[in-house]
Amino acid sequence: MISIDKLAYISKLKNVNPMEKFIFSMATIIVCISLNNIADSIIILLLMGFITVYKGKLPLKNYIELMSIPLVFLIMGVITIAINVATSSKGLIFSFSIFNVTLGCTYDSLITAARLFFKSLAAVSCLYFLTLTTPVFEVLSVLRKLKVPKLFVELMGLIYRFIFVLLDTANMIYISQSSRLGYSTFRRGFNSLGNLVTSLFLSAYKRSQDIYMAMESRCYDGDINLLENHYVTSYKNISLIILVEVFLIIISFSKNIMFS
Repeated sequence: MISIDKLAYISKLKNVNPMEKFIFSMATIIVCISLNNIADSIIILLLMGFITVYKGKLPLKNYIELMSIPLVFLIMGVITIAINVATSSKGLIFSFSIFNVTLGCTYDSLITAARLFFKSLAAVSCLYFLTLTTPVFEVLSVLRKLKVPKLFVELMGLIYRFIFVLLDTANMIYISQSSRLGYSTFRRGFNSLGNLVTSLFLSAYKRSQDIYMAMESRCYDGDINLLENHYVTSYKNISLIILVEVFLIIISFSKNIMFS
């Protein structure tokens, strides 16, 4: 069981109807992207973090570590948006030259970069809310109820599992190589890395064959059937979801009216 699954299973929100959590997560992402508002993005980011950590009783340290993963990519992305080629000095907050090319940052580009940064981070927090409070097989169950193509759902489940099987296998091979000084020098490191990739490919192929044979021996006929829990629909949760989405929309429109 991988760390994300562990966090999902220990979450106090695990027993909440997964359909309600899925609707809340997807609806909030749609609202966040559609409104394209910094205030709404910050509210969504804080709200999802509060629900996931405080209500779900998940370790704050683990949540911060997971949220820090996309930060590197986001920062690299927003920097290229905030800093552009400057054709004139008008409206520049700061500028610098590289090989006779002037690069600078304007107020508009800075706002655009900040809007994209917080919107992306808020969308990630919505997905983390779903994955850290809902075991993956329940997410797949929700997708089946929403009539998502069966092949897509099954591939999603298998790929999800195999990604971490590969990572676990690669980690064991790496530890074995390191214990034999396989990465003691630069040259040995490259050689060990090539052996790791080769061994990983062969191991993954053999593992996939073993799993398929195991499924065949259990009368696999093209469908992966799982036992599903039965949940009661909470009208209180549905009302809260509607209130939150309406609140976010009101904040966005009130902000637009104030600055119009």
